[in-house]
Amino acid sequence: MFKISKYLQWFQSKILRKKEYNESRLAMTIRLGLLGVEDNLQLIESVAKEYSEFTTLPFLHSSREEIIDILESHQYDVDMWLFSGYSPYSVAKKWGKVNQPMFFIEYTGSCLYKTLYHALYHHNVNINELSFDGFTPSELKQIFEGFGVSFIPDYLKTYESLNDNIVEHHYKLWKKGKTKAAVTCIWDVFNKLKKIGVPVFRVNPTKSAIQSALNMALRTHEMLLFKDRQIAVQMIEIDTMSGLSKNMYSSDEIYNKEIQITQKLLIYTKKVQGSLKAVGPGRYVIFSTRGSLSDITQNFTAVPDIEELHQLSQRAVTCGIGIGQSAYEAEIHAAKALFHAKEYENGAWMVFLDNKTINGPLGKPENITYSYESKKFQTISEQTSLSVATISKVDSILKKIGKTEITAHELAQHLQIIPRSARRILDQLLKKGYAKEIAEEAPHPRGRPRKIYQVSL
Repeated sequence: MFKISKYLQWFQSKILRKKEYNESRLAMTIRLGLLGVEDNLQLIESVAKEYSEFTTLPFLHSSREEIIDILESHQYDVDMWLFSGYSPYSVAKKWGKVNQPMFFIEYTGSCLYKTLYHALYHHNVNINELSFDGFTPSELKQIFEGFGVSFIPDYLKTYESLNDNIVEHHYKLWKKGKTKAAVTCIWDVFNKLKKIGVPVFRVNPTKSAIQSALNMALRTHEMLLFKDRQIAVQMIEIDTMSGLSKNMYSSDEIYNKEIQITQKLLIYTKKVQGSLKAVGPGRYVIFSTRGSLSDITQNFTAVPDIEELHQLSQRAVTCGIGIGQSAYEAEIHAAKALFHAKEYENGAWMVFLDNKTINGPLGKPENITYSYESKKFQTISEQTSLSVATISKVDSILKKIGKTEITAHELAQHLQIIPRSARRILDQLLKKGYAKEIAEEAPHPRGRPRKIYQVSL
């Protein structure tokens, strides 16, 4: 009994924190989570407090392992995350479960001058006797030219190549006598190098670098507020015959069913803070905002888990969501999304965003995001009888499965179409040189071999 009570308290607390998080997104104060190490967190916090728009929540981590624990424990306590450097940011990005915008402080060339001065004038180490990490080659080359020496690219680990062997990178160069010391942006690397006896200098962020990251966070917050307030329209088609007796039903039964549907949709509409309009038998339009729909659909990835929709039977509810700068634009987009939803099956939900991309079916394994208007695929469309949307769908499917080879049967499964139609798409690409047959597979001993196509868009 105690365990159940404790679980309920935790669950209620989680719901309350999520509600506070959603409400804070529209508030003027931004709860900024600062995630850093002890040598620079205090500096970052002091600069952030100069901004009245931010309320700072500092979180100290001493190792990479602690980063995910902090992010998971405080996901509803902050609106944005600011990391002290690229290394903790890359851990969070790789984890992939952070829903809030993330930023990191970039260690630009200006951050390096103070460290170099310390190395050159206090420790008598020349710039070409140092190994580096976390900078771009162009930044270092410019600094090296200022000192009148040649930059050696092998002595640098860039952001793109940062991985678990950064310590080894510095250690090997020092051990072979190619360098006399290391310069690192990463606290963990600094400590490990010191432990194994490698002379090392730590780069700390400048105030201007911190201000740059904070200004970027402010601009992003303003953009998200604008997005949340965009108009969202849901066009819904409901099979009013679903659930009625096949043997006998009257016009009164149909009328009563529509009244029940309308009542349930009114409750759902209230939950998305919108307004409902009936536009014909079994057809409804709901006007609301992008922010409210984004929350209830988990950022347009799932069908809303709402009791009223379950009562209507989700297979009976087909929906197109449109986002736009005006009610008219959002309604046009919703109609297009509904059209694409009906191409799949009853109960499919699709969303047409303001950047002309379509996402869906929501919550389904075959979910893809594809472009409705794309200059990239316009040329291919003109050379074939395929629409830009169809070509974009194929491209999205290939990216999703992580390869360029596909059979007509596989394509048909992803597009929810018959194999004959999928073969027609691949044949059109084949004729114009955007695909080629590379092999055949026999799915069954007596079955007809399936052609494997390699697609290059």
